[in-house]
Amino acid sequence: MKTIGLLGGMSWESTQVYYRQLNQLINQQLGGLHSAELVLVNVDFEPIEKLMVQGEWAQIADILIKHCLQIQAAGADFLLIATNTMHQLCQPIEQALDIPLLHIADAVGQDISLQNKQKVGLLGTEFTMEQAFYHERLSTQFGIETITPNQVDRTTINQIIFKELCQGIFSESAKQCYLAIIDKLAAQGAEAVVLACTEIGLLINQTDSKVPLIDATESHIRKAVQLATTDQTSINTFSM
Repeated sequence: MKTIGLLGGMSWESTQVYYRQLNQLINQQLGGLHSAELVLVNVDFEPIEKLMVQGEWAQIADILIKHCLQIQAAGADFLLIATNTMHQLCQPIEQALDIPLLHIADAVGQDISLQNKQKVGLLGTEFTMEQAFYHERLSTQFGIETITPNQVDRTTINQIIFKELCQGIFSESAKQCYLAIIDKLAAQGAEAVVLACTEIGLLINQTDSKVPLIDATESHIRKAVQLATTDQTSINTFSM
């Protein structure tokens, strides 16, 4: 079994989902008392969130690279970043490491392709919805078109993530707000909606919506478990 490296804390609410599900899926596959071989570094999100608001992404990259190097030094065979937004920094992180990074959008793209969807809605932080790194990855690697909510809805989604979900607050009003936005995206032609924020899956799941939902966290975890439990050595050629 390969050792999974996990960079967490952004937020810790969703990182615990990664820890639990990685161990659960490893156990389901291998049985007995098996659990994941795992190296976890959990960061303090408060200073990072402030740098995000200020647009200081180079400083954030320096912080994350330091922690990723700790993970590598501890013996991880590959890296998971337990957040969607920070994948916009995948290039400098990959350049600093000798171990591969399992990109969350690649796992999502493969799941979308398996469902034969070509146009999806994208929910996440404002950074994920508005910047190009997620859209372009899905488009260039998988030929998938993404659409996002309007500006007002994007602001609402972002506020709920940082002021509620990241702090462990999961209200019915927030759930209904998100579901209404998902319905709008479906009305605009989205064949499915990607929950491209690790906390959103703590608020809503497929039983809440008739629109097909793809939880990026679940996609990421499943691919990590498959990679950890096979002889495949190349992330770039690894197939779901």
